[in-house]
Amino acid sequence: MIKILHTADIHLDSPLKSLALKYDDLRTTIQTATRTAFTRIVDTALFEDVSALLISGDLFDGSERSAKTAAFLTTQLDRLKAASIPVFYIKGNHDAENPITGEVNFPENVHVFDGHGGRVQIGNLGVWVHGVSFSGRHAPESLLRKFGAPEPDAINIAMLHTSLAGSEGHDIYAPCSLSELTVMGFDYWALGHIHKRKVHSNAPWIVMPGIPQGRDIGEAGAKSATLITIENNKDISVSEVLTSAAEFIDAKLALDGFKTDDELRRAIHTVIQDSAANLTSDAGLLRLTLIGNSPRRWQILRDQDNWCEIVAELAQGTGKIWVEKVRFDLQPGTRDTDTDAPAVAELGHLMREVQAELGFRSELAVSFEAILAEIPKERRARLAPDEEAAAALVKRLSDTGAETILAAMKGTVE
Repeated sequence: MIKILHTADIHLDSPLKSLALKYDDLRTTIQTATRTAFTRIVDTALFEDVSALLISGDLFDGSERSAKTAAFLTTQLDRLKAASIPVFYIKGNHDAENPITGEVNFPENVHVFDGHGGRVQIGNLGVWVHGVSFSGRHAPESLLRKFGAPEPDAINIAMLHTSLAGSEGHDIYAPCSLSELTVMGFDYWALGHIHKRKVHSNAPWIVMPGIPQGRDIGEAGAKSATLITIENNKDISVSEVLTSAAEFIDAKLALDGFKTDDELRRAIHTVIQDSAANLTSDAGLLRLTLIGNSPRRWQILRDQDNWCEIVAELAQGTGKIWVEKVRFDLQPGTRDTDTDAPAVAELGHLMREVQAELGFRSELAVSFEAILAEIPKERRARLAPDEEAAAALVKRLSDTGAETILAAMKGTVE
């Protein structure tokens, strides 16, 4: 039996983007999460006595320089060297723009494929690893032509950092189709770049392992690496190995039918307890969105600060869930009218008139563009992938602000 561990998109020392950093007892876990994930990958390699570790690109993150990052990485790779475990590494787009990649003196057990491509046998096993690195920051064309033919009468693993045919939230890099990969004769494609894990095929195996540590709410859920098992020199199977230190949780709670604060508190408590029970990482970063058509919408919006504190208190009681954010996305209930509040109704009418004015909309758009420019590129693409989505987001933010003001003035709905 031969075991090989496959990972990608480690983005070592990339900061996690979360409001939960405000919690002192969580800060260290968040700040060291990518290192913890990589340490767990090395731990697994040692525990499973793997024959090799494959890193399919984006070991580093962008252009950040850090001698501490290099020192940490070398220490972990030395652990594998001491166990005679080789590491095969291809550079992805983030590695190509990171100056550390040219400064780290990798231990001799690490083989870095270059932009010309190549193949290496794993020891004296009948397993060959093929790989091609990014030679620059961009790879707008397919890299498949740089792969040589598979070795006959052997297991052939190909490492490629690629966006495949494209994926939402990811730029196009080294594009190719699944059908192109299938016909090239390799037994296992060890892919990287797209952060969501997916097994595209098992004949041949085409595996995107996903990011081993989620970095924001857009990468919610437990993260992992992929353990490859080869039996009888031909039969391949794969399994997940959990790696994430902190796990983003995106939960929604529908408020339809809740008539009292006690009912709502119990429902929130249930959501948090379920999140804690299902948690596989050390810490859970919860984003809770309250949705639905509630007759108590104005009350909840008016008292949203109080509800945020209640959610935080209930989460703290679990000892492993922290609140990333509480969102309010409630629809008006059947009794949600302004008939008994003429002054509030008039204010609402005036605000709607202002929101409809061209000058106001233009000023909002300018302010939004200024804020958007300060947001990291990947997050920006998810928030506003095009002009239409940006306009819809601006309108939603404007509407939410107006509703919050009205809610504070309206008073209690009986």
